Amino acid sequence: MTTLDPDIAARLKRTADGLVPAVVQQHDTGEVLMLGWMDDEALARTLTTGRATYWSRSREEYWIKGDTSGHVQWVKDVRLDCDGDTLLVKVDQVGAACHTGDRTCFDADRLGPTDV
Repeated sequence: MTTLDPDIAARLKRTADGLVPAVVQQHDTGEVLMLGWMDDEALARTLTTGRATYWSRSREEYWIKGDTSGHVQWVKDVRLDCDGDTLLVKVDQVGAACHTGDRTCFDADRLGPTDV
């Protein structure tokens, strides 16, 4: 078990199940890749190892992005928003970020106008 810095832990506002959403962005282009969930342990592992680690709500276990797919996320920067309830994880994405095989999880469904 990895311990999260108490100063960071004190700033987090978690959901009822102890999680914080993590918006994942390509560090050099700003492309939004995916949304993952982290608890204190996942965030501590991410900050310690430099590999993006998440909590899977469906499998109820930790997963390190790329361990099975090879599509690794090398962490370049992690930021906490002003409310303390969302993380921004800037990564160097190797391969696809989405479990569907797409580069980003936000390619498929446009819900509104594009010429606003």
